[in-house]
Amino acid sequence: MTGSSRTTADLPARQRKLLFRSWHRGMREMDLILGQFADAHIDSLSSDELDQYEALMEALDRDLLQWVTGEAAVPAEFDTQTFHKIVASRKEMKF
Repeated sequence: MTGSSRTTADLPARQRKLLFRSWHRGMREMDLILGQFADAHIDSLSSDELDQYEALMEALDRDLLQWVTGEAAVPAEFDTQTFHKIVASRKEMKF
């Protein structure tokens, strides 16, 4: 997979920006995890979930990967409903 397969024509600017950032993280593993999550869910996240997602986007890739894979404990500020959706969505992902 080389990037988003989702059209952004129907998305507000905030979601378009998050979708782009999800696929352009810097670490390919996080591109795939967050990019596929955003493709599938960005249009259905509530405003609070979008806030949580934006906060997660500020974390370092190496930290996010360790949290998502369970190699490290998730700090309380990132242990959110949206983070748990990302972890759950990994089961549906195609790598």
